[in-house]
Amino acid sequence: MSLSHKIDFALIIKVTNANPNGDPLNGNRPRTDFSGFGEITDVCLKRKLRDRLQEEGQNIFVQSDDKKTDGMVSLKNRAEAGLGKEAFNPKKSTKDDTAKAACDKWFDVRAFGQVFAFGKSEDAAGVSIAIRGPLTIQSAFSLAPVTIASTQITKSASNEGDGSKRGSDTMGMKHRIENEAVYLTFGAITPQLAEKTGFSDDDAELIKQLLPRLFEGDASSARPEGSMQIMQVVWWEHNSKAGQYSSARVHQTLRDAIGQNTTGAFDHEQLVNSLANLTPEIIEGF
Repeated sequence: MSLSHKIDFALIIKVTNANPNGDPLNGNRPRTDFSGFGEITDVCLKRKLRDRLQEEGQNIFVQSDDKKTDGMVSLKNRAEAGLGKEAFNPKKSTKDDTAKAACDKWFDVRAFGQVFAFGKSEDAAGVSIAIRGPLTIQSAFSLAPVTIASTQITKSASNEGDGSKRGSDTMGMKHRIENEAVYLTFGAITPQLAEKTGFSDDDAELIKQLLPRLFEGDASSARPEGSMQIMQVVWWEHNSKAGQYSSARVHQTLRDAIGQNTTGAFDHEQLVNSLANLTPEIIEGF
């Protein structure tokens, strides 16, 4: 049974001396907008959520290179291995059947959606199958402009030849958000789209359980253990599929409760009493 009610949620994220989301087109510096506010893209956040889901034993279609569990070298290989090549042959399978099979098999497909696009083969025309997922999440932005600290580092090349000679060192740069910054993002899960992908109440409950520990097991040189923290998850469950209020109005109640406080602290009483008959659940992060 698909999702029975609309859900809105928010994440308050603290970054301490780390690079939460480097920009490869800007020397891997932490992403910022033109006003100097830090940014963590929606793509980055969905990657973290996919990784946590995979660790929970869920089948994930878009796997990161360092967390592959099936040895597939491309999404096309994974799609054909998981559903069979005939699923992408218009002569042997309909788009609706293939979309349903993909949603049933992979959690991230029925949650976020996916586009399956394959060119012509020897016995079939090209096919493009677009699936819209019910779970959306926005890019996270810092509550105040961030300061970026850059450190010059030495990178040693591997030994050459028989190992008796050391390769020449090269210089590089490492970037981080200086001290602390708090980021805010919002998301929603839409029942109307959940009906099409089969996203269920149980799926939503799993998302709710994983969001508070979104960055657990995600440590790296750029993000040392403990430098990324979900401070709080705010979770609104509406009483119907249509929802009592628009997502824009729901999300604004948290922005108003935070006000000008750049630490992410907010007036709990104000938030809880903001909307009649819609009480948020406030979940502490790990």
